[in-house]
Amino acid sequence: MRFTLTATFAATLMLAAGAAQAQDKVIFATNWKAQAAHGGFYQALADGTYKKYGLDVTIQQGGPQVNNRPLLPAGKIDFLMTGNLLHSFDNVKNKVPTVVVAAMFQKDPQALMAHPGQGYEKWETLKNAPVALVAKDGQFSWWQWLKAVHGFKDEALKPYNYNLGPWLANPKSIQQGYSVAEPIYAENQGKFKPVVHLLADHGFSTYSTVIEARTETVKAKPELVQRFVDASIVGWVNYLYGNRKPANALMLKDNPEMTEAEIEASVALMKAQGIVDSGEAQANGIGAMSAARVKDFYEQMVKAGLYKAGDVDLAQVATFQFVNKRVGQDVKAKLGAK
Repeated sequence: MRFTLTATFAATLMLAAGAAQAQDKVIFATNWKAQAAHGGFYQALADGTYKKYGLDVTIQQGGPQVNNRPLLPAGKIDFLMTGNLLHSFDNVKNKVPTVVVAAMFQKDPQALMAHPGQGYEKWETLKNAPVALVAKDGQFSWWQWLKAVHGFKDEALKPYNYNLGPWLANPKSIQQGYSVAEPIYAENQGKFKPVVHLLADHGFSTYSTVIEARTETVKAKPELVQRFVDASIVGWVNYLYGNRKPANALMLKDNPEMTEAEIEASVALMKAQGIVDSGEAQANGIGAMSAARVKDFYEQMVKAGLYKAGDVDLAQVATFQFVNKRVGQDVKAKLGAK
């Protein structure tokens, strides 16, 4: 009798262990090659946070020849890391069935860079620069906002082809940059610290590094979405304030063009600029969003002429059911982060 009970108990333990180990497979795609701006996601993978939340996550990186965006509505991936809310507005306008479930960056890292000592230390002076190097996608998006709201002129526009040479050669020029990347390259190549102005600090109020899901996933599997969002938030807390070496190692494996020094310099800029953990995130946790801010950014884009009032049903752009729950704040406190 004792043997039967023991065997039964052992079998029960084995079943329970098997259930505990069952992991939901998730494919999460990014919009570029692995870099510090993806660090929290790689951290959650490297330190076992995703696994702890019952997720078997594969991170599928993007790149210059890789477009992961169509894969989300097609059902080939489960979640997508995209840029700012302009992409999400376009999805809703074009009836693409996706929705934003979290915003990992409170500030869009889009910035304008200038040479020091050339009179561009103040934001208001940038519009007077004789040359503004801006890539085509920027010319048709945030540059329109700069013209409408801040008085920039098309006469200064020159194409930016992701080569720092022309900007370095002309001290009076300004140039677009990703504030946690290009300033590092500029300092390495030009041997000086550039003047960096974040558009986010001057009214460009979009969230960035947003996580999109299919609307059907949100409706049918909200518990899965919640676990992925929560685990990603915890990953970002640990990446910023804990031991990020495992995540860096994974990213360097995926993107050997990066160096550990570049990654660490980028993390320092993310912290200094409040890219991830500022504003709403400080009260409600990383990933925080609000309907008021989505509306504010949309109204600015209408003013810039990118959309007409009523083009986009803002209720379909983002859902707030998975964020604003102070997830990760306890972890942040334990790590002694300020």
